[in-house]
Amino acid sequence: MALTTEELADFEKQLVDWKAELEMGQSANVLAMTEQEQTSFPDPTDQASMEIDREFDLRIKDRERRLIKKIDQAMVRIKDGDFGECDCCGGSISVKRLEARPVTTLCIECKTAQEQEERTRVD
Repeated sequence: MALTTEELADFEKQLVDWKAELEMGQSANVLAMTEQEQTSFPDPTDQASMEIDREFDLRIKDRERRLIKKIDQAMVRIKDGDFGECDCCGGSISVKRLEARPVTTLCIECKTAQEQEERTRVD
């Protein structure tokens, strides 16, 4: 089932808005980190706590950076006419799945199989 022009436009707007929101957060975080003083706490526990918080923030921002790349790739797929097609089986990705995760590249069946395979390798 191919997506309509209206559905594609809605997904593209959603992706553009999502990307703008993430980029604004990235910029704000970089600014905050560069302006933040390198505070030295007399208590090593306080210093460690601050460093853990900073590391946590950096991991979140790294995940957001990777998500921005996925958003860019999804927008390219919209322009190329490949949006909503499963990379694995070539079938259609359901609209409900795309609404839940617009950057997805796998239909639910292929994603389920992929996750099952990953669980099998870990066990």
